[in-house]
Amino acid sequence: MQKIQNLSELAKTPLRKAALEIAEAGLQAIDTRKVVEEGLAKLNLPLDSSERLFVVGIGKCATQGVLALEKVLGAKITDGLVLDIQEGQFQKVRFLQGDHPFSTERDQEATKAIIAFLKQMTENDVVLFLISGGGSALLCQPEKHTCEHEEEIIKHLFTKGVAIQELNIVRKHLSLARGGYLAEYAYPAKVISLIFSDVPGNDVGVVSSGPTMFDKSTRDDAKEVLEKYGVGQYEKFLIETPKDKKYFEKVQNILFVSNRTALYAMAQKAKELGFEPHIKTAELTGEARDIAKELVEEMHEAPSKSVLLYGGETTVTVKKAGPPRLARESASAQGESGEAGEGGRNLELALSALKFVQGGELLLSFASDGRDNTEYAGAIADSVAKEHAAKKHLEVEEYLEENKSFSFFEETGDYVVTGNTGSNVSDLIIAIKE
Repeated sequence: MQKIQNLSELAKTPLRKAALEIAEAGLQAIDTRKVVEEGLAKLNLPLDSSERLFVVGIGKCATQGVLALEKVLGAKITDGLVLDIQEGQFQKVRFLQGDHPFSTERDQEATKAIIAFLKQMTENDVVLFLISGGGSALLCQPEKHTCEHEEEIIKHLFTKGVAIQELNIVRKHLSLARGGYLAEYAYPAKVISLIFSDVPGNDVGVVSSGPTMFDKSTRDDAKEVLEKYGVGQYEKFLIETPKDKKYFEKVQNILFVSNRTALYAMAQKAKELGFEPHIKTAELTGEARDIAKELVEEMHEAPSKSVLLYGGETTVTVKKAGPPRLARESASAQGESGEAGEGGRNLELALSALKFVQGGELLLSFASDGRDNTEYAGAIADSVAKEHAAKKHLEVEEYLEENKSFSFFEETGDYVVTGNTGSNVSDLIIAIKE
């Protein structure tokens, strides 16, 4: 099934059609159910017939991933839990509805159920985790504060352009379910974690704030981040993560899929379409509007028939929003409709790119989970989008100044719609030149 729902409407030029087909290939390659079904066959999980197998899925890929696990492992599964924002019909496991991007009491209750579930494990049990982006918000279990306190902290950090690595250092030390705590609760069972990375560099300890990973960061590290961004008053809510390594002796954390899976597929599609592909980086970071200028400049210098591919997560520092309401786990703010701070990092990157793209060039930036703080996955920056903006008398700089990328592309119609993809491997960017 096609992932980009408005592909035919957007494909108004040969260059657009090529870019969208390349993006579609990337999304198809990271289809969670397909990845799990194919990957498990190659993995050869170390399961003994005398061991009971339990499944715990957490994050934006959890529902689709566990549905695939049920298909492959079937009767081998004894029981399990799935915590996601997307529902599914399961045969052997139970679904827990969560909220995102900020933790709620519903997340807290669901996390409590997971903890109680894991505490029943014995040394003859195997817990197969499927961990993906989005789990940081879902795994809420405060010791000294409330979900509302955590939301205040995270919102403030977002508006200051906090990096995902810094954000998750704080998050690890705000919940009794992150930073290795789930491994502690599952002890003495054997733990195998299949990790879907959505972070630049694929540091598996950052994905969903590393619930089954030994945490090298400390409470003091989290305190430093809070102080750096001006919220040191929340230090009193910080806790220490498990530091006894015995809880991790029987834990195996496996990087199962990352944005490189998508990038390789997009490169192959570009080659099939007659372009010369170049995977520039899978670890893109930086301020979205500044990165846009750099990427377009790289495109200027590239020869004709080039496709430059990037994966990663940029950030957006909100200039005039207050207080923001965010709809992605990291990077950007979103306000009520029409307010400053409305949009995501992909939309802002594309909006900024519009200032620099020339004829015969196109930049497409999109979120692999299908939601860039809004119902749009991303947007296209090219001469067609410029024409649309000119006809409606829209000034790029004015919308950039107020971080209103969503409103801009809503007006021009150059946005990409995929719906919830059930995948999550960071953002993907295509720069293509005739």
